Amino acid sequence: MRKTREILRLRWSLGKSTRQTAAAVGASTGVVGKATSRAEAAGLDWAAVEALDDGQLERRLYGEPAAPGSIRPEPDPRHIHQELKKPGVTLELLHLEYIEEHPSGLQYTAFTERYRAWKKRHGLTMRQSQKAGEKMYIDFSGKKPQLVDRNTGEVIEVELFVAALGASSYTYVEATRTQAIADWVLAHDHAVAYFGGVAEVWVPDCLKSAVTRADRYEPDIQRTYWTRLATTARS
Repeated sequence: MRKTREILRLRWSLGKSTRQTAAAVGASTGVVGKATSRAEAAGLDWAAVEALDDGQLERRLYGEPAAPGSIRPEPDPRHIHQELKKPGVTLELLHLEYIEEHPSGLQYTAFTERYRAWKKRHGLTMRQSQKAGEKMYIDFSGKKPQLVDRNTGEVIEVELFVAALGASSYTYVEATRTQAIADWVLAHDHAVAYFGGVAEVWVPDCLKSAVTRADRYEPDIQRTYWTRLATTARS
């Protein structure tokens, strides 16, 4: 309820946009929209929300909790797992949708515990031994962030370069205008400067900036990548 209350405060009291509110509370825009819509449907405004404690606010938004001993509808972990693969979908958003369908259902903590326990039992994992300083994993994010020109208000879509050290998961992130090879090489340069050293192996995914032709044999992929990188650096 604390996060829901903060969402409503930012939206209604401070007049923040859905995107600004999502960034401030660390939630998706879908969660912000769902929480705001539910509060509006309950006939609330910010003055009414301020007058309610967390328990009262929860009952206004989601109804009375289930009676002790009653059976609460269980979430479908397979459905949750598939939905989480979609861009912008989070556990918070799925919990809100679950509560809309089952007002007396599980609270968020129990909801997420059910899913994580299922995932632990069913998920396949491959352990990789990472040696400190050995590998740096590099790629462009599939989901593009946006910048807003403060002078014109224009929303500009940019690329997101990500580099992470294998052993520590220490991460460097940089927004670039394009995925062109010049931006790709410059982002590498900045990442190395940020980490203060060079990993023994740089591991790219099959993005166009690094690989001209996909190959099932990793040495060929690595050779193609390094050839492109070295050629651009020399030029």
